[in-house]
Amino acid sequence: MRVIIAFLNDFSFLSEMFEELGQLIISVSDGIWGTPILILLLGGGFYFLVYSRLVPLRYIGHALKILTGKYDDPNEAGQLRHYQALSTALAGTVGMGNVSGVAVAITMGGPGAIFWMWVSALLGVSTKFFTCSLAVMFRGKDSAGEIQGGPMYYITEGLGRNWKPVAVFFAVMAMVGVSPLFQANQLTQMIRDVLLVPNNIPVSFGSDLVTGIVISIIVGIVVIGGIKRIGNVTGSLVPTMVVVYTVTVLYIIFSHPAHIIPAFQTIFEDAFTGDAVLGGAVGAVIITGVRRAAFSNEAGLGTAPMAHGAAKTNEPIREGLVAMLGPIIDTIIVCTMTALALIITDTWLISNADGITLTAQAFDSAIPGVGKYILVVCVIFFSMSTMFAFPYYGVKCLGFVAGAKYQHLYNYVFVLVIIVGAVSNLRVIIGLIDIAFALMAFPTVISTILLSPHVKRASIDYFARLKLEKNRK
Repeated sequence: MRVIIAFLNDFSFLSEMFEELGQLIISVSDGIWGTPILILLLGGGFYFLVYSRLVPLRYIGHALKILTGKYDDPNEAGQLRHYQALSTALAGTVGMGNVSGVAVAITMGGPGAIFWMWVSALLGVSTKFFTCSLAVMFRGKDSAGEIQGGPMYYITEGLGRNWKPVAVFFAVMAMVGVSPLFQANQLTQMIRDVLLVPNNIPVSFGSDLVTGIVISIIVGIVVIGGIKRIGNVTGSLVPTMVVVYTVTVLYIIFSHPAHIIPAFQTIFEDAFTGDAVLGGAVGAVIITGVRRAAFSNEAGLGTAPMAHGAAKTNEPIREGLVAMLGPIIDTIIVCTMTALALIITDTWLISNADGITLTAQAFDSAIPGVGKYILVVCVIFFSMSTMFAFPYYGVKCLGFVAGAKYQHLYNYVFVLVIIVGAVSNLRVIIGLIDIAFALMAFPTVISTILLSPHVKRASIDYFARLKLEKNRK
């Protein structure tokens, strides 16, 4: 192993060659995430909430009943039950974004960024309701005749074939947005900083490359080789890992009861001052919060509608109600717990670490000797399951752009990109993903606004029928 790593280190000039490109990516990312994207995501979410007359918030209870399977009909069109569609969408959001994405938010924007993540998520509830209702309402067929859902289909089916260039643009950007760069990078960073360094194993560009190659082989066996058993086992263990992660974080939080209220005070105060990290730059705190919320729950980006568009239902509004639970679970609940663990332990103040390493240090501080290893196990399953699930979106997008017979090629590119992510700079990766997400948001939100009257009419009809059914009982 040491010989291989030493040999690979001879090619470390590659990382230097891409350094300038990385700085350009970061600059473009910071530039694109300004006032226009804030107006689009926050303003769009506010528009959907008001236009729907607060329907997403008023019917959360009904959404939970749908999720239990009460309204499932096996004879309806689609491939996934409501619960399965939500689980598929959450597989791509609950995980690394909640573990390391929150750490990135606090590092870049201070604790106040968490408050703006909440605001973005609450508005994202209504955005998810509209986008995922449209995904079922305007399903399309790929070149193989299979029924598909997602922004690229409801753009062309709802707005007409003249809008296809916009749909293609979304699909191309989505193929970048759902790449495994972030998951591969953070898993590699976790292995390096928590497993290799403490055991005095030399780390370098070469060691990261070896880790990336190993990860790509494992993912390739599942994604390209079609060995579904490993993917199914990992997928079935993820809910267990979510429980383990949640219990561990709650233990950290409630083992410091006197720090809980001060932690919330820090979040609220810094949200309107920006003093913690950015020296009073409130605008930068807001942007950081919205960026990381988009990274976490993906409301308005268009990935979730691809999963919910495959739901087994003939009721678009019903699926929209299920989908809107995503930002609540993902950002309001899970991200908040991670943020409290980082703030309560003061790790964000005393450490220069970033991303997953900062979260690992918080776990180790609160549960010495064991905490970081619990996180390692959770992160391995979170990141691997996401890398098993993300090709589903990419394949759909390539199928839309190039035709269904070529869509499998995305899997090969996906596996190779894992290696790139493993050896790349975290900030550059975040910048690239943020660029893709911003460029996905524009066609998604704008087309959803244009098609929103369809959702409003359908929701009025749906709730009228629901009320009539209740009165009959």
